[in-house]
Amino acid sequence: MPQFRILSLAIALAMPGAALAQSTGIDSATDLDEVVVTATRTPIALGEAIAPTQVVDREMIERSQATSLQDLLRGRAGINLGNSGGPGKQTSLFMRGTNSSHTLVLIDGVRVNSADFAAAAFQDIPVEQIERIEIVRGPASSLYGSEAIGGVIQIFTRRDKGGFAPHFQLGGGSNGLREASGGFGGNGERGWFGTDIAYQRTDGINACRGSEALGQGCYADEPDRDGYRNLSLSLRGGYELADTLSVEGSALRAEAENEYDGFYNYSETVQQVINGKLRYAPNQRVAVTIDAGRSDSESDNYSDGVYASTSNSHRDTASVQADIAVAAGQVLTAGADWYQDHLDSSTEYLVDSRDNTAVFVQYQGAFGGHQLQAGLRNDDNEQFGNHTTGTLGWGMALGNGLKFSATYGTAFKAPTFSDLYDPWSGVPDLRPEESESLNLGIAQAAAHWNWALDMYETRIDDLITYDSTTWMMSQVERARIRGAEFTFATAVAGWDLSTQFSHVDPRNHSPGAQYDNQLARRARNTARVDLDRGFGDWRIGSTLNAAGERFDDAANDLRLGGYATLDLRLEYAFGPEWSLQARATNVFDRDYETVAWYNQPGREYGLRLKYQPAVR
Repeated sequence: MPQFRILSLAIALAMPGAALAQSTGIDSATDLDEVVVTATRTPIALGEAIAPTQVVDREMIERSQATSLQDLLRGRAGINLGNSGGPGKQTSLFMRGTNSSHTLVLIDGVRVNSADFAAAAFQDIPVEQIERIEIVRGPASSLYGSEAIGGVIQIFTRRDKGGFAPHFQLGGGSNGLREASGGFGGNGERGWFGTDIAYQRTDGINACRGSEALGQGCYADEPDRDGYRNLSLSLRGGYELADTLSVEGSALRAEAENEYDGFYNYSETVQQVINGKLRYAPNQRVAVTIDAGRSDSESDNYSDGVYASTSNSHRDTASVQADIAVAAGQVLTAGADWYQDHLDSSTEYLVDSRDNTAVFVQYQGAFGGHQLQAGLRNDDNEQFGNHTTGTLGWGMALGNGLKFSATYGTAFKAPTFSDLYDPWSGVPDLRPEESESLNLGIAQAAAHWNWALDMYETRIDDLITYDSTTWMMSQVERARIRGAEFTFATAVAGWDLSTQFSHVDPRNHSPGAQYDNQLARRARNTARVDLDRGFGDWRIGSTLNAAGERFDDAANDLRLGGYATLDLRLEYAFGPEWSLQARATNVFDRDYETVAWYNQPGREYGLRLKYQPAVR
């Protein structure tokens, strides 16, 4: 049909023919033909991504009954999470042992890492607004520039399939959880549209068990519940202007109110992303895409009800990209990116605005059982000048479904405004961080199962960290990170099993007293096991999450013990469009911390009523 012509052309340009099928540790053993874009900036089959890539789609999200993005990501291959006190509280993500600012986060193609801290506000991104998540592990600066040292996570907001269809859900649970969401959308002959609204509120738990007298944790004695509220709205639509030209746009806004402990104990935040895209495909060999977007991360902070500070981060972005099929199974991609960071804060910074201009080129080719990917990018940062990064990847099919891959890549991250100019901790002479990484992978895919083993090493020069002894930012001369990830998925006898195991050894390799110390807040070992099965109108499932010990400080004096939690879930479809979901999380009421002095929820229960037509 005409409305699918442009997408089909783009996919045809990007598919490298008989390319290697790299297994990726997904939640289904049969989804390797799913199309992804984050690994190469072009649509390719998931099984053809050389870099380790994982997809979490809407079906997996609904099956998991996750109430937050951090719950959805916890325990997945290569991911370590640190959370400061439960729902809505500050959540840091460490990809492959790198810093929380080393994972680039995109929403519908727009960079959402804040300009002041370079980390994304995972805790404020509503899971009910998400259609799918693509996770790429390993350096990707040759495609995306700064911040993609550990990897890239791209979040796509809800999309609409088929005819007009409304949907909604109502739910509640422990600790005063109340949630409601709904939306509608559909496709026409040449266009599509949709909108969703979601609301979540919880009374929360006591976020921090710190002490003002002892100078511990949040430096406050506030044994109360710390609640959270999030109200979000998304809009999206697209139209095929001609057989060769289409336009689409999306917008997401999430407003949150957050209570916590410390000097600042209440905040009002806004996360907003707006994106527009124009795609032109004049023939089967060429496709050109123009993108423009903006992300805003805003926060007003209060102390005992009195206004205290404001921090508003803004990122404007624009790009143009051309994909050219130079021969059968060979695609050349070239383009230019521009983005501008701006910080509007009640605290005066010496510099609060800068821009970055980049050009990039990538080649993808398939030659029999071999696959090649090579990329090069130059970023010209207004403050730090030029940085050139590159990636070289190779894959080879070994027969019997076995595949081998090897990838080498360099990456960098520019210091943030907070790193440089925060009046309490900033150091103005910090330099950009630079890294080089090697990944070796072997995988096998069969009809009903697949597995993958990836081993990697990353070396980072001029790693920027926070020194808790001096309360200042510091620049570690060198860090070395080694790790391995094993994933296995199968569907057999009606059971869907997905397992993910990660080992990481992140070390400070700078001369001095902290040489060979483990980098803070990273558990060396993590695991996640999901098991689900349907029985007619019923579905049962469980998720086991486990993490080993970690240290909360650079000196490795404050040790946090390992833990394991078990979640159970049950779903009953009492009609073709209606279902009831029940869940119990942390069923053994495990007491644990991922950030020292900050509590995590104990045993909780939840119940949801859902209406969702099959047409979606």
